[in-house]
Amino acid sequence: MSAYIKWLERQISRFGTAFLEADRWKLYLQGLGVTLEMTISALLLGVVLGLIVAIIRTSHDQQRPGRSNFFLSLGNILCGFYTTVIRGTPMMVQLLIWSFVIFSNSRNKIMVGIIGLGINSGSYVAEIIRGGLMSVDAGQSEAGRSLGLNYFDTMRFIVIPQAFKNILPSLGNEFITLFKDTSLVNAIGAAELTYYATRIGGRTFDYMPPLIGIAIMYLLIVIIFTWLQSRLERRLRQSDRR
Repeated sequence: MSAYIKWLERQISRFGTAFLEADRWKLYLQGLGVTLEMTISALLLGVVLGLIVAIIRTSHDQQRPGRSNFFLSLGNILCGFYTTVIRGTPMMVQLLIWSFVIFSNSRNKIMVGIIGLGINSGSYVAEIIRGGLMSVDAGQSEAGRSLGLNYFDTMRFIVIPQAFKNILPSLGNEFITLFKDTSLVNAIGAAELTYYATRIGGRTFDYMPPLIGIAIMYLLIVIIFTWLQSRLERRLRQSDRR
């Protein structure tokens, strides 16, 4: 029993050194703030890119037989190339290319990380949104046109709101995946949560407490967001019944 108590005291001391000594907990909060900022910014960038790509590809696929728009076809080829390349290569490799090749002279690694994560996320969001747009009955678009709405107004007021309800779970999963993938930007030197944890582990020569600690922080944030997502989905379902 005494051996167990000594072991427990030693573990408490290790976590105290990693989190409380020299106010190191402030570094974790700072890193968590940067991580959330990167996640939200990258997701917004990904949604914008994904929406543009999805609309181009959906518009191309829904062209009437025998009617082909050259610029729409060219845009579809470029969008297909973008999604194929980004989804077919590891995110780590993409981040390294963005940091050490494209923005090799930039010291703002957080911004580089946001760009890399956002462009990567955009390729997945594009397919999510495209699937949602294709899931809306074509009659909805025809009804919008019959009311005198142009293509963009039809998409804005009729198709996209309905598609959003269908893609919400997938978008939520993309946010969670993106939140966890921010740990990869540690490889390019961006000061986020994992960066501070490894830095503190190097100072104390004990990596277990900070890494276990941030793993719990990641888990708690994911649990909270999953709960919020489920509440939003439940509210949307209730609105449909009314």
